[in-house]
Amino acid sequence: MKIMDLFLLKKVISALIMPLSIVIILLIIAIILHRKKPQFSFKCLLLSTFLLIVTSMGPFADWVMKPIEDNYPVYTKNPLPIDYIIVLGCGHTSDNALPATSQLKACSLQRLVEAVRIYQLHPEATIITSGHAFGDPMSNAMKVKEAAVSLGVPAEKILTENFPKDTEEEAELIAPRVKDHQSILITNADHMPRAIQYFAEQGAYPIAAPTSHYVKDNKMDKHWGYFIPNSDNLTQTTTAWYETLGRIVQQLKQLTN
Repeated sequence: MKIMDLFLLKKVISALIMPLSIVIILLIIAIILHRKKPQFSFKCLLLSTFLLIVTSMGPFADWVMKPIEDNYPVYTKNPLPIDYIIVLGCGHTSDNALPATSQLKACSLQRLVEAVRIYQLHPEATIITSGHAFGDPMSNAMKVKEAAVSLGVPAEKILTENFPKDTEEEAELIAPRVKDHQSILITNADHMPRAIQYFAEQGAYPIAAPTSHYVKDNKMDKHWGYFIPNSDNLTQTTTAWYETLGRIVQQLKQLTN
C-alpha cells in the first residue's frame, strides 16, 4: 500500500472512533434495528444520548484534557542561547485576498504567535517551520513563514520543511538538524507529549514550548454556562481522546520495534 494510502487510512480510522462518530454510529444502529430489536435499539439510543451530553460538558472536557496539557510548563527565557525554534505544522487555506496571518488555521496561528514571542526573547535563533501542502498551492511551512515575515521576522531567519505530513515525519526530517543544538519545540499543549517523544526517538531533545491551552487555571467560580453541553467542549474532548489514542499507538509501535 502506498504511503499516502496508509496516511489516509490512518485518518479515516481515527475519525471513525472519535466521540461524535461513535454517537452517530449508535444512532444509525438504533434506527436500523428499531423494528427488529426495539430493546437493543433503545439501549443504543440511550447510550448515544449519554455520550453526547457527557462529552459536551465543560467539567468532563477539562477533566480529560488537563492531565495531557500539564505535562510541560509554558516557556520562559532560557539563559543559554537558542539555535532553533521549531514550529510544527497544522493547516491553512490560501486566499490572496487575505493577509497571510488570516489564511492560517487557528492552530497554526497560535503556534506562530508563540514562535514570534520566543524569537523576541532569542533573536539569535533560526525558526524552522514545517508542514505539507495537502492540495493547497503552498505548503503550510511556507505559509507560516510568509505570515512570520509579515510580523517582522527576517525571511533569512526562517527555514522551511515543506513535505512532512504528520509529526512523526517532522521529527524524522528536523531532528538530524537540531539534535546537537539548543532548540525549542512549539506545538499545541495537548499535542506536546507525542511530539517530544517523536523527537526523542530520533535522538533530539528540544525544550517544550506548549501553546494553545484548552484548560485555563481560573480560580474563580465557574459560570453556569460552563456546565451546559456545547460544541466547543465536544471539540476539546475529541482532541483529548485523539491525543490519548495517538499516545497508545505510539507506545505500541515502540514495543514492536
